[in-house]
Amino acid sequence: MSDKKPLLEVNNLKVHFNIKPRQSWPWSAPATLKAVDGIKFRLYQGDILGIVGESGCGKSTLARAIIGLVQASAGEVLWLGRDLTRIDHKERRETRKDIQMIFQDPLASLNPRMTIGDIIAEPLRTFYPKMPKEEIKEKVRAMMDRVGLIPNMINRYPHEFSGGQCQRIGIARALILEPKLVICDEPVSALDVSIQAQVVNLLQELQRDMGLSLIFIAHDLSVVRHIADRVLVMYLGKPVELGESRALFEHPAHPYTRALMSAVPVPDPDYERNKQVQILQGEQPSPLKPPSGCVFRTRCPLVDDNCARIKPLLEGNDRHRVACLKVAIEQAVGECDK
Repeated sequence: MSDKKPLLEVNNLKVHFNIKPRQSWPWSAPATLKAVDGIKFRLYQGDILGIVGESGCGKSTLARAIIGLVQASAGEVLWLGRDLTRIDHKERRETRKDIQMIFQDPLASLNPRMTIGDIIAEPLRTFYPKMPKEEIKEKVRAMMDRVGLIPNMINRYPHEFSGGQCQRIGIARALILEPKLVICDEPVSALDVSIQAQVVNLLQELQRDMGLSLIFIAHDLSVVRHIADRVLVMYLGKPVELGESRALFEHPAHPYTRALMSAVPVPDPDYERNKQVQILQGEQPSPLKPPSGCVFRTRCPLVDDNCARIKPLLEGNDRHRVACLKVAIEQAVGECDK
């Protein structure tokens, strides 16, 4: 993988917001909310990167910063070597053909006053205004059939469809331009379990057929394990672990990742009955006042005095990186013992 040129490269990306506390004096300085704080990863052609973490850890903000819906405070988002954080509106508009997004709420992301045919066709009309109407209609019908929608429904409105069907409409709209990268921001969290499986399988099928790269954000770790090639674990805006999906799920290194993975249900009654679930103590700190040093130290079972003074970096090799002082020491001792 190291010999291939990355499709997307995110380097030390930060998204900070200045927020005025509710109970403060007019002259008080605003507090800084570090929604995304130093994320770094590479995505290659045809890869699927899963991003997991608790609510409020910065997953969706990271996705919006990559696509340009939120302005980055620092860092780089390199798309085929070009930094998307430093291009003008015209250049960014051109990249939208290659980078599309599927949103969490399928119904809220669709215009209720437009037919689904117009919704799916809108990107074509935007980027190819001279394309004949009949050709647009033909492409829309073909894409509807591809995502499991009956083409005869082309003149219906979003409220006439179920949640799963609305998400298929959103997928069709995102793929009508045949992009290289699709960012899926919790695309199945609002759907029933049976419908979730159908949508995830559809995304996998389309990814294989079209050679897509996916960034898949989800709370459900079993879904991420099923679809992702690599997984990035975030906590309070920071990366804590990044690695190949199978290795990370079977041998998680960071204490936070271990706690998350221990909560994933396994379809084995004997294993489920005997497994030990690692319950995290305390609550996630406020992102307005993150702990010094390691942001996870207030809930970590391995914490010591160094954790309050030193900010751990995401270290390791291309296959597995961990941001934990204790894990780094354990790995170093293990290497010495070999």
